Amino acid sequence: MRSPRLALSLILAATAIGGCAVLTERRASGREQAAETAFPPTGQLLQVEGTTVHAHVQGNGPDLVLIHGASGNTRDFTFSLVDRLAQDYRVIAFDRPGLGWTEDLGDAGVSPLLQARLLQAAADQLGVTRPIVMGHSYGGAVAMAWGLTDTTDVAALVVVSGATMPWPGGLGPFYAMTGTRIGGATVVPAITAFVSPERAEQVVDSVFAPAPPPPGYAEYVGVGLSMRRHSLRANGRQVWGLKPYVTRMSTEYPKLTLPVEILHGTADTTVPADIHAIPLSKLLPNAALTLLPDVAHMPHHSHPDAVIDAIHRAATRAGLR
Repeated sequence: MRSPRLALSLILAATAIGGCAVLTERRASGREQAAETAFPPTGQLLQVEGTTVHAHVQGNGPDLVLIHGASGNTRDFTFSLVDRLAQDYRVIAFDRPGLGWTEDLGDAGVSPLLQARLLQAAADQLGVTRPIVMGHSYGGAVAMAWGLTDTTDVAALVVVSGATMPWPGGLGPFYAMTGTRIGGATVVPAITAFVSPERAEQVVDSVFAPAPPPPGYAEYVGVGLSMRRHSLRANGRQVWGLKPYVTRMSTEYPKLTLPVEILHGTADTTVPADIHAIPLSKLLPNAALTLLPDVAHMPHHSHPDAVIDAIHRAATRAGLR
């Protein structure tokens, strides 16, 4: 799983002009307040074991839980996908810990297993039963963790562009800095304070590349929420610390007998299919793998019909449709 192509330029640009601590603090705080005003919660804020969890709930039917990827929030799904899914399901989209409007779990939140348990407890508050759990990108690891920790209740899993397997090598300079305490204290405030909205939107473009993001996506998704200091730190820690967890989790995958739909683009260079989706499909006894030719990392936007079809197949295989 690679960091965005512009990560190094972001770090260099932010660090070069981030020397004045007072100015950095003032600008960072102002930008964070502006982002939170512009992009309020779209759903409800639950108190779960002392932690605030944001849940966007919409529609009627079998329960479908959506878990977003790195640097994201529920707006990635509510941009267009939730409206379509809500015609057939009760959709529950969660902000993961430290991102969007869900509170950070600190160092313990590096674990996708702990993230899954928190979201399971939030789902219990909402009366969720036998859910289909779909995870995108980093959310795929949390979806797999959900299956491993709540196997008796979860009906099926859908893994879209999921980061679910150990990968060779490292992650590059962006996560090497934002995922560490030193970088979190020095580079992260400078990024929040000084990286221009245009440069941040270029990073969004790079995630969708080679296709552009849908019109209006960058304005809707709330890039400023992801640029808050606590979100950058939480996201950096989680991505930087993910590999040991998926390494251990992968040894448990063969025990999962529930239906799993795996959907992945063959042109995904952020989370390559040959490292994640294909090996994952071989470990799971009840997996169905769908590879999308020439599709990159965001098929729920570029090819939403394929994602919805995968969810419908999971529901049918689980006896929910």
